[in-house]
Amino acid sequence: MRLTIIGCSGSFPGPDSPASSYLLEAEGFRLLLDLGSGSLGVLQRHVGLYDIDAVCLSHLHADHCLDLCAYYVARIFHPDGPRPRIPVYAPGGAASRMAQAYGLEESPGMVEAFEFCTLTPGSQRIGPFQVATAHVNHPVETFGFRLEHAGRSIAYSADTGESAALLELAGGADLLLCKTSFLEAPGLPSDLHLTARQAAQHAARAGVGRLMLTHLVPWNDQARTLEEARGSSFTGPISLAASGYSLEPG
Repeated sequence: MRLTIIGCSGSFPGPDSPASSYLLEAEGFRLLLDLGSGSLGVLQRHVGLYDIDAVCLSHLHADHCLDLCAYYVARIFHPDGPRPRIPVYAPGGAASRMAQAYGLEESPGMVEAFEFCTLTPGSQRIGPFQVATAHVNHPVETFGFRLEHAGRSIAYSADTGESAALLELAGGADLLLCKTSFLEAPGLPSDLHLTARQAAQHAARAGVGRLMLTHLVPWNDQARTLEEARGSSFTGPISLAASGYSLEPG
């Protein structure tokens, strides 16, 4: 199982990275976790535009899903005709929301390009991956993920505040890909985003092997983000996600 960071910028694209998107590969199957603003262009540096087998959208904020509109164009208007449909696993209402974002009628919307599958908490098989999903704490319906293949596991927090569900998803995972948007400060809102310290505390409590911080908001001092995470109780390796970085967990 290989993870490639396509985009890791939080809330909007930054100078060095598009917004959230992560490529998971195993046994020749390619799964995208999120397809945020600006990510489709960078994706093409790593994989063919029509080599994606499925997409999972954690939630319907633009920095996690908006480039599905661009991908719709690429799949429908190819010179040789529309490319085969692929599944998009997403919260309820995604088909309507994405059609509206591109200015399409709700029906047929984007169903010529994508088969929209509504996510619910639980576990299912997507290609070679066993994928567990659970609701995490964010103002809109948002799913965290755990993906397992061949004895290896990756947990992805998506956007969340402190979350017991994330601890369960991440329990014993080889890698926790965890978002952090806030630096430590008084009066931070709850159930919205994690600080780096909180992300590392989740990693420690879940007993993960490695923590990678993502959703890095461009206006934050990323050296301070890393410093605050390393000042927590988590003793495993901690790193910042970077667009183009690739690794095999474990």
